[in-house]
Amino acid sequence: MSIFLVIGLGSMGKRRIRNLKSLGFNNIIGFDKRDDRRSEAKEQYAIEIYDDINEIIQNIKIDALIISVPPDVHHIYMKLALQLKIPAFIEASVVDTDLDNIISESKLKEILLAPSCTLSFHPAIKKIKEILESKELGQISNYLYHSGQYLPDWHNYEKVSEYYVSNKDTGGGREIVPFELTWITLLLGMPKRVVGFFKKTIEIEGAKNIDDTYNLLMDYGNNIFNLSVDVVSRHATRRLVINGDKKQLYWDWDENVIKIFDPKNSEWSSCSYEIIAAQNGYNKNITEQMYIDEIASFVSAMNKEIKFPNTLEHDRAVLNLLYSVEYSDTNNKIVTL
Repeated sequence: MSIFLVIGLGSMGKRRIRNLKSLGFNNIIGFDKRDDRRSEAKEQYAIEIYDDINEIIQNIKIDALIISVPPDVHHIYMKLALQLKIPAFIEASVVDTDLDNIISESKLKEILLAPSCTLSFHPAIKKIKEILESKELGQISNYLYHSGQYLPDWHNYEKVSEYYVSNKDTGGGREIVPFELTWITLLLGMPKRVVGFFKKTIEIEGAKNIDDTYNLLMDYGNNIFNLSVDVVSRHATRRLVINGDKKQLYWDWDENVIKIFDPKNSEWSSCSYEIIAAQNGYNKNITEQMYIDEIASFVSAMNKEIKFPNTLEHDRAVLNLLYSVEYSDTNNKIVTL
């Protein structure tokens, strides 16, 4: 049975422990430098925990890493996976420190480094993908998508200032842009051009230096994608409108249904989907199932049964898209990709 080392025992690390256990994997070891997180993980999940990564790798044969630390230190543990020659799953990133070298080495050594693409596993996103591929909507004109949350609601058990979302480089708003762009670009590919704006718009206690709002216009040639991301929305929101020349699609994640308007009969049809309950303390729409399915996909990929849907090369392209938006605003330019 494979032994998984979960690196980082904050909210995402604990979630990944739950994911692994739900899939029947119980040989799990946890590592974190914080005593409170180690104690909590040991108490809640009855796993072995350590505060010294060297002690683990010197004494235990690890089969895979789950990297759930803040984004600005992902590279440290990806390099550890390369050193140990074992696969690793990496949470959503927002910085690309030494990523080119990591990609080169992982390809040379043929080691799976699987970056997160969580929303691709959401049942609504999977259904929307099917609808788009069916051409039911006709020729697409535009996509309008708003992803909004309120940053202090993310962790109700600690202050914003106490974790990475309060730092400028890894700020909550900035992090969510690639989190959303990942599923969008896996579905639609990369845009040809982008222009955008980002800024700090309100005061959030403990996060005085972050940009809380990003707006992107992405040119896909025959259509345009308008993406708005913020961490100022007092009600957590994900709303998508897709306008085709035959039909219109509307999705609001509060409703657990995808609606399609057919102008021939002036009626809306509904395509419902089921989600399992969210973990206590999370928004009701943050279904645990998409995280479970994501880890199941990683395990299948590390066993060479399937290819993981995301790659570090794609992650790098997504981060380049984020950086291009920031360059666009800073330099008052449209950026060709």
